[in-house]
Amino acid sequence: MGGGRLLIYGANGYTGALVARYAAERGLDPILAGRSAAAVDAVARKHGFDVRIFGLDVPSTLDANLDGVGCVLHCAGPFSRTSKPMVDACLRSRVHYLDVTGELEVFEATARRHSEAEAAGVMLMPGCGFDVVPSDCLALHVASLVPGAKRLELAFRGVGGGMSHGTATTMVESLPKGSWVRRGGKLEKVRPGSLTRKVDFGRGPTLAMAIPWGDLGTAWRSTGIPDITVYTAADRAVVTGAWVMGWVPRVVGSKPVQAFMKRRVDGRPAGPTDEQLESGVSLLWARAENDQGLAAESRLTGPQGYKLTALASLNIAEKVLRGELVTGYQTPATAYGADLVLEIEGVTRDDVLRPE
Repeated sequence: MGGGRLLIYGANGYTGALVARYAAERGLDPILAGRSAAAVDAVARKHGFDVRIFGLDVPSTLDANLDGVGCVLHCAGPFSRTSKPMVDACLRSRVHYLDVTGELEVFEATARRHSEAEAAGVMLMPGCGFDVVPSDCLALHVASLVPGAKRLELAFRGVGGGMSHGTATTMVESLPKGSWVRRGGKLEKVRPGSLTRKVDFGRGPTLAMAIPWGDLGTAWRSTGIPDITVYTAADRAVVTGAWVMGWVPRVVGSKPVQAFMKRRVDGRPAGPTDEQLESGVSLLWARAENDQGLAAESRLTGPQGYKLTALASLNIAEKVLRGELVTGYQTPATAYGADLVLEIEGVTRDDVLRPE
């Protein structure tokens, strides 16, 4: 099933507006949508795009605004609050669903709707941006090099560029939830800051800390590897801070502390500047290993994270609108293969260890 128009929801946020900008540069004609008429209109006027203004609270309103839409690219987070009503509407209206989340709980919740999506002839694919296209593709790549791989480690590092309000807010809300790994195919909770390792992203060893990233859901479904840990580069102070906060989750999750941290987020720049978008880079690393000691390691370098998100999500959206898709819940790699990420300009992959 193909056809229909692309609708970008949350187009007034930093990521949504950036996606709209790159859509215009690619000659696309999406519909921009969101709750705030003034904010969405301001983005749409720059590019001459159509606008639809609606919230996510009333199902009938949602359904009406998906009329003529073939694919939704959902950019309004935190997705733990916003993805379900949009997924519900997409299933009712038989519209394909994409988003740019990195939230583990969203991947797990959406994966549970695989049968519904297949019955509706719809593809559900959360994580079409930096979260998790490069890491998902890299995971499948290293897994393909190691017969019977049982352990997978993934790590990422951003060099240059800042963080959007939406991403920072999501991180603040996630702090009280602790950290996770996958062991024996099951998600297992671990204390934040308790798992660290050194990772060489190609610029020398860097300290990295395990985090509850979406790949714990996607990489497991893409590779079938039962033991997965995901790391991000972090200095010693960040690791120590995570460890301390792990002892006081109720305090970190309390309304006053959450409100304080969100006020700090609101005082930050909306996201990376254009200069940071162009000069920043994303660095990723992956290692797969089996019980016989065979291992493979690969590195991937790509554009700054938000730029990569815009390019990757639009690449997938264009495929969907052409009818190039697999129904049901999919990860980027299950639907399009390990080399999907290599279609993005500026992305390179390097195997640094292959099984002998």
